[in-house]
Amino acid sequence: MISTTPFLDRIHTPQDLKQLREEDLPALATEIRNEIIETVSQTGGHLGANLGVVELTVALHFVFHTPEDKLVWDVGHQAYPHKMLTGRRSLMPTLRQGGGLSGFTKRSESPYDPFGAGHSSTSISAALGMRAGQILQHKSHDTVIAVIGDGAMSAGMAYEAMNNAGALGHKMLVVLNDNDMSIAPPVGAMSHYLSRLISSKPYRSLREVVKGFGEKLPKSVMVAAKRAEEFTRGLMVGGTLFEELGFYYVGPVDGHRLDALIPLLTNIRDSHIDRPVLLHVVTQKGKGYAPAEASADKFHGVTRFDVTTGQAAPTKPTAPSYTAVFGKTLVSLAETDPRIVGITAAMPSGTGLDLLAKAFPDRCFDVGIAEQHAVTFAAGLACEGMRPFVALYSTFLQRAYDQVVHDVAIQNLPVRFMIDRAGLVGADGATHAGSFDPVFLGTLPYFVLMAPADEGELVQMIATAAAIDDAPSAVRYPRGSGTGVTLPDLIPLPIGRGRIVQSGNTVAILSYGTRLGACLAAATQLQQQDSLTITVADARFQKPLDIELITQLARHHQHLILVEDASLGGFASHVLDALVRRGLHHGLSTITPLILPDRFLDHDTPEAQWDACGLSPQAIAAKVREIVGA
Repeated sequence: MISTTPFLDRIHTPQDLKQLREEDLPALATEIRNEIIETVSQTGGHLGANLGVVELTVALHFVFHTPEDKLVWDVGHQAYPHKMLTGRRSLMPTLRQGGGLSGFTKRSESPYDPFGAGHSSTSISAALGMRAGQILQHKSHDTVIAVIGDGAMSAGMAYEAMNNAGALGHKMLVVLNDNDMSIAPPVGAMSHYLSRLISSKPYRSLREVVKGFGEKLPKSVMVAAKRAEEFTRGLMVGGTLFEELGFYYVGPVDGHRLDALIPLLTNIRDSHIDRPVLLHVVTQKGKGYAPAEASADKFHGVTRFDVTTGQAAPTKPTAPSYTAVFGKTLVSLAETDPRIVGITAAMPSGTGLDLLAKAFPDRCFDVGIAEQHAVTFAAGLACEGMRPFVALYSTFLQRAYDQVVHDVAIQNLPVRFMIDRAGLVGADGATHAGSFDPVFLGTLPYFVLMAPADEGELVQMIATAAAIDDAPSAVRYPRGSGTGVTLPDLIPLPIGRGRIVQSGNTVAILSYGTRLGACLAAATQLQQQDSLTITVADARFQKPLDIELITQLARHHQHLILVEDASLGGFASHVLDALVRRGLHHGLSTITPLILPDRFLDHDTPEAQWDACGLSPQAIAAKVREIVGA
């Protein structure tokens, strides 16, 4: 899109940025924006959010003195311009690639990333902690800035932090980046409240009048004008929630006007305000790229695309995604069962619940980025005899574990958890990997836990969950496309029953979830290359375990291999416990769990991640050869 970048080429650190003239900064912002578009068109990643914060990022680094001043980005998926201005521009082509830049902020990547983030609504808490730490160490001259989106402000944690910040009264800056769009259209009272603040033109006009005549009016008149301003603010918008929480509220201001942002940020930096400040900045998600401006949802996260047309790079036809299969299956069930409802936490399209929202809008609830509330809300629905399906990514369900325990499990309420993005997630890396749900759900009494080997089994497990009315249940399934199997009818599975997929001799592989395909591929390799015939079984259930199947495998094989895409403490641990309690381990020469390693895996291609974990077909086959001495 551009052939030269004269201003961007001069910047290697934010100190270089400060050498530019203010009148050159809009041109710099254009160069940054165009280079982000070009880069993300090749690497994929988060586009819309980053295009929306270019001017804001330039202004923050121009005014403040990072990294001594701490700049904390909420979620971190809006930090591409920040990375470019902090010495990482040359590495942008490696974004989200193995060994390259993370798609989020990451402490180990740069001193300019004081706090890593992949989940939302953590920035104010982290920034407040940093500020308190500075004060305790007598570093009060430094500044802490948290940049949080309006979507992230729907999470309770943001208000917990603001409540604490107002009570402590430490000076810090919270920049509310209000683009009227998180991953999905914003929901809830906060969204409407911010809209009223923005649209309150009489309120803004009065402030502008007071400021415009400030130097010419006597002090007594200024005091009266300030009182009138406060009265009018209360009259027009009912006061500001932020000021009630102890913040000094400034805004709303245009987040794309550098000539407004820079003097305003400078005044905030140099002011003697002795309490936290909230700067309400209005931006446009996808700013400067017409396709992203027209479809902010589509361009939130993208694969490779054509810059000219905005069209995604063509891909080979594949089977439907697990997410789409879930969405369509739930709609089918809802058509015959009016008790079925869906709950999502600001991810309707990401979880497939947008299909239910279209078919039955009054039976699909987007509660905002509020996973804790989503779970307890579902528990309340279950109390009234409804059949709630809570669709969350595995990594986001972690945020609501207390509610899963106390509000669902202890009360044995039949809430159904549909756990998307289970297992590894490739380019999104450790913050989005679903590694732990079999562990933290497996410890809870009453739960029925399932994992399909393919999208056909997913259909059956959704039907199974719908039919369970006396216990909570969960189904975990991965990101990406299915295997292409024919989808079956909506017939529930027998609870706690697995299946033998193929029979062999001395080695048995018991798989839980979608690594079954890798196990079968490994078995084929071993038969063709080593003349080894392997028994491969599909567990289907982690709770209750199929003890009959486990017993059969243990008594008729010398070696048992347990395969799952989760960490220590999950399905394999449950099977080992069952073997030991029943003395079945004595008849086995070896028992080998193949699970995720005890470390967080960085972003990479899914294939590279599976191989690194020992869960690719080649790695599984190699382990079998090692065990049998082939």
